[in-house]
Amino acid sequence: MKQARDIALKIAFTYVLLGILWVILSDYVSVILAQEKLSLYIYFQRYKGWFFIFLTGITIFLLVYRRTNELILTNERLTEKEQQLQIQNQHYLSLFERNPDGVFEISLNGNVVSVNQEAEELLESSLEELREVRLRKFLDEEHIRRVTHHFIDGLKGKASRFEAKIHLPNNKSKILRCSLLPIIVNEKVTGMYAVARDITQYRKNEEMMIASEKLSVIGQLAAAVAHEIRNPLTSLKGFIQLMQKSNTINHNHLDIMLSEVDRIDLISGEMLILGKQQDIRFQHESIDDLLKQVIVLMEAQANLENVSIQYDNQSDESLCVMGEGSQLKQVFINIIKNAVEAIPHTRKGKVAISLSQRGDQVFVVVEDNGMGMEPERVERFGEPFYSTKEKGTGLGLAVCQKIIERHKGEIAFHSEKGKGTRVEISLPLKQ
Repeated sequence: MKQARDIALKIAFTYVLLGILWVILSDYVSVILAQEKLSLYIYFQRYKGWFFIFLTGITIFLLVYRRTNELILTNERLTEKEQQLQIQNQHYLSLFERNPDGVFEISLNGNVVSVNQEAEELLESSLEELREVRLRKFLDEEHIRRVTHHFIDGLKGKASRFEAKIHLPNNKSKILRCSLLPIIVNEKVTGMYAVARDITQYRKNEEMMIASEKLSVIGQLAAAVAHEIRNPLTSLKGFIQLMQKSNTINHNHLDIMLSEVDRIDLISGEMLILGKQQDIRFQHESIDDLLKQVIVLMEAQANLENVSIQYDNQSDESLCVMGEGSQLKQVFINIIKNAVEAIPHTRKGKVAISLSQRGDQVFVVVEDNGMGMEPERVERFGEPFYSTKEKGTGLGLAVCQKIIERHKGEIAFHSEKGKGTRVEISLPLKQ
């Protein structure tokens, strides 16, 4: 409106200015011609109005043409931008509606604004039903706190990725891998996109692979553990036979027998705990305790292979992580077992295990003096079905990496041909 008024004022002002200039100039010329030549004066007086109309017409035409041309070009640019906007909007709609993952548009107060069809199928609810409830209805208390934390990060403009377990109205549950993406307009967060994928079956397959590898590890440990148990049983049998012959009770012998029974109980107990199917629940776990329990099991195989296991806890404090004890034991057993088996019988074997803290990370390092290997082999560690052993499946280290990733940690391998291998595991410290 203001722009139209400015244009009209500009044309009117130009017209008035030209009129004033023409009146002053024409009167001046008329006076001169009247004094010099009357015929020119009459001719000038007859045609000066036509000349003024011609002059002002050209001037107004140029002004209107220039401004109209600018308006047409601006309008063409606006039309072109509108078309681009429509194309981008169609791209966005295709990304939103045709996405194989569930996509939710969420307002700043946590309400659902819109969802795609996959999201409706994921939560088994229509858009109208989802608009009437909060998404937290599908979460339990533990996951509500975690998701709220990620949502708050999103309000600060940070994207995040996490996994959450949801409960559906028909008593079903699903595990979702989610991403929260802030919607930023003019450098302000105006809402949130949540992208979710159902990984329930993937997680089940993963658990089956971990359980299968655990059973394989237990089977391989069984022979060494049986040998380890046989030694104290032989001692027990010998002392019992001695008591039968002497018909007397020696309290020193009883103490030794009790210690041997305790060792048998400890080893068999660790095997039972390792083999027991347990619910996956993350809780505070002491890494020092887990390593000591694993070493009790692994000493049996180490003794058979003539390998010594040395453990060094370099921290004065108890180092804890949030994790699942059975799965972390499985990782440590796999790594230590590989270290023991990598040492040839011709060499005096040694496996050094150290536990330390660096910043907010717990580090477990397992180092052996085995044969080592070439860098190109080390790079392929963790690939399923790639193994350096003759009868290996290659799943052991793949499972270890998967478990460590699940615990938000990292695992690294360093090896030198002829000198040995070093495995570093880092996990987030939990105070």
